[in-house]
Amino acid sequence: MEEPVVTLLDREAVEGLDFAKGAGLLPAIVQHVDTGAVLMLGWMNADAVRETLRRGRVVFWSRSKQRLWEKGESSGHVLEVAGAAVDCDRDTLLWLARPRGPVCHLQTLTCFGDERRSGAESLAFLGELERVIEARIAAGEDRSYTARLYAAGTRRIAQKVGEEGVETALAAVAEDDAKLVGESADLLFHLAVLLKARGLSLQAVVAELESRHAARGAPPG
Repeated sequence: MEEPVVTLLDREAVEGLDFAKGAGLLPAIVQHVDTGAVLMLGWMNADAVRETLRRGRVVFWSRSKQRLWEKGESSGHVLEVAGAAVDCDRDTLLWLARPRGPVCHLQTLTCFGDERRSGAESLAFLGELERVIEARIAAGEDRSYTARLYAAGTRRIAQKVGEEGVETALAAVAEDDAKLVGESADLLFHLAVLLKARGLSLQAVVAELESRHAARGAPPG
């Protein structure tokens, strides 16, 4: 599966941060690099920023402990850095990360609970689906339908996509909504396997749709 394009802060960006405005501290928002979920908000001084970049894991300045504090240093639920950005005023940081376990001390996925807060987070499950497909293929064809289908080759997978496409179309005209949703899920799953067999991903399809939209322009509203 293709990884999101992310960047880290360079030395010039770090030196240009405006710590004076917040008495030496900047708010640091942490966002899940794969799902887009906002995981938590913390505070960083210059040393915390440098340590985060050096370790590759998010390090905050703890206002209660008055020291540097690596998220997950007790629980092991660290935040592995995947990218970073600075806001337009250079006084707020955005860190893109992959959490290794629940982010909150209350054992929820984020410090704002487990609920998905946006439609984008739900759609991000398609990326998780691709990771599941990869894992099942790696486990061997005797372990799952996914692995057996993949081992059967592109022609067989393409045949299944065609079958599922027909079943989805028939459900649209002759079945209820639940049946149509179910058949659509089957179609998306088999399409993801087909793309994997060709060394492609659903992200490549999204990129093509975005490219078409940009070329034609947004519809009038």
